[in-house]
Amino acid sequence: MHRLRSWAATLKVEIIALWIAARDGRTPLVARLVASATAAFALSPIDLIPDFIPVLGYLDDLIIVPLGIALAIRLIPAPLMDEFRAAARARDDRARAPWVRQ
Repeated sequence: MHRLRSWAATLKVEIIALWIAARDGRTPLVARLVASATAAFALSPIDLIPDFIPVLGYLDDLIIVPLGIALAIRLIPAPLMDEFRAAARARDDRARAPWVRQ
């Protein structure tokens, strides 16, 4: 259970970091486009394969979103991505209520 929470926390930081990267002018254009497209696909109510189709409905979300995140991270220079991750952690720490355990 601890591994799952750790993985979810890491994923949350990565997504926030990509959101920050998509809006930063120092991020290469291709990386900004990939990050924006991935976020739009993940949040869009329109799916390539409707979710009511058993197994296949969620398969597009389980494959395309993680691949888009991984591709965007690879396209962003490492020092810049480290900066975005630090900013994401700072935002996450500020947003967390003091009574919530980590």
